[in-house]
Amino acid sequence: MKAKILLVEDDLSLTELVRYNLESEGFAVLHAADGQEALLLVEEEAPDLVLLDWMLPRLSGIEVCRRLRHDPKSAHVPVIMLTARTQEGEKVRGLDSGADDYVTKPFSPRELLARINAVLRRTRPALTGTVLVYGPLRLDTATHRAWREERLLRLGPTEFRLLRHFMEHPERVFAREQLLDSVWGRDIFIEPRTVDVHIRRLRKVVNIDDEADLIRTVRAEGYSLDRHPG
Repeated sequence: MKAKILLVEDDLSLTELVRYNLESEGFAVLHAADGQEALLLVEEEAPDLVLLDWMLPRLSGIEVCRRLRHDPKSAHVPVIMLTARTQEGEKVRGLDSGADDYVTKPFSPRELLARINAVLRRTRPALTGTVLVYGPLRLDTATHRAWREERLLRLGPTEFRLLRHFMEHPERVFAREQLLDSVWGRDIFIEPRTVDVHIRRLRKVVNIDDEADLIRTVRAEGYSLDRHPG
């Protein structure tokens, strides 16, 4: 499963070039033309990586990156800054704001793809293979089987998709509405409370006896997969 990437760029010609190359590699691409729109899309869509232009209308890329890092729901989302600034001090400033990498314009599509894949391998290894591992959990996307340690988990189809989504985004908090969009799909009308039912079912299968509960409930926010709930 390829990552969902949010491209934040106000240059339409560059946007089309980057979108074409990313989609050709199988990535799902979202687009925001300014910093405020970018923050809204991160909240609504929970992208796996953000490509963030430095110079943006309404809110600079540096400020967007800072706000993403200060929000617990987006603090783990990797960010690659895109900028024409070449001075070392500017690069350091971008990295100090919380960016994971820095690509200087003009860049080749191959270089950008290499940087994206390198950041995802480092920050989101679950997206680079068919076997996802987080703590005692292991999930094989090819065979649709999951285990806790050596115990096979008897999961229904929805619980399997839910667990897969959590394992692809470990330690990130998702609201019920976000889980409905990602796991059930946007075109299906289901009450948000349905998520609670399936979370309970998932918990019942994943956690037995005295095993630690790996599904964390964040009051008024949602749920996350977290082996360090404290």
